[in-house]
Amino acid sequence: MRWVRRGGRVAEFCRREGLPELEARRSCRENTCYRPHAHDSFSIGAVDAGSSVLTGPIDGTTRLEPGDVIVIPAGQVHACNPDHGQWRYQMIHVDQDWATCLMPGRISSPLLDGIRVLRHPDLHSRVSALNDAIFTDGTLEAITSQFALLFTELEGAAPEHAAATESDPDLLIRLAPVLQRLRADLANPALTELAESIGMTKYQLIRAMRRATGLSPLAWRQNARIVRARHMLRQGRPIAETAHMLGFSDQSHFHRVFRAHVAASPGSYRE
Repeated sequence: MRWVRRGGRVAEFCRREGLPELEARRSCRENTCYRPHAHDSFSIGAVDAGSSVLTGPIDGTTRLEPGDVIVIPAGQVHACNPDHGQWRYQMIHVDQDWATCLMPGRISSPLLDGIRVLRHPDLHSRVSALNDAIFTDGTLEAITSQFALLFTELEGAAPEHAAATESDPDLLIRLAPVLQRLRADLANPALTELAESIGMTKYQLIRAMRRATGLSPLAWRQNARIVRARHMLRQGRPIAETAHMLGFSDQSHFHRVFRAHVAASPGSYRE
């Protein structure tokens, strides 16, 4: 567990060995802090105080109220930022396959269908209790049991807002070579070259990427690199080595992109 305080803003992270990819967070923000991004994990958020706006597939924008709980399956593009004044929230990220095994509906669980906003005070209390157990060194058995109970209650609660995932498997198959290049190439591949490799124009590629992933090619590449960076930093990799291995031109560039996706510096996230 670590506390991070910078200029009146607070970010607190906690990770637990023995639970796959588990990361809990508590934060307080006053300014726009996130650009559109996606996680490779199943995420549960809870708004503790303040006014904020969720942008994503749910009718463009959704105003979040204190007490709201947000469920975000892996790969769903979103951003949540304070509207005005201080905004306090908490997040829990966990491996989606592990989480799915604890859901009553398993792979057919509605929690995997897309982003859901739930407005039930009991759910906020349940998320807070689970986060407290993670931060206060609760046993792995107790935390796992709380996850299972939470998933049961989340499945049974009617969402205030919901957006089903819209996928196009054929388009994703066609884009696969482009996604691989964007993920693996240290240099930034030219859009024209990427488009020609799958028989598209540059503008067709941009539209196809947005339809299939919710992000432009460059934004998708940046998000993929930051997802990898989070894994590397959690493993204890040095910041300079992480930035170099992911192809960032320098540490300051890495720092700016990381903060825009994580709302914390690489150093504070790694500590």
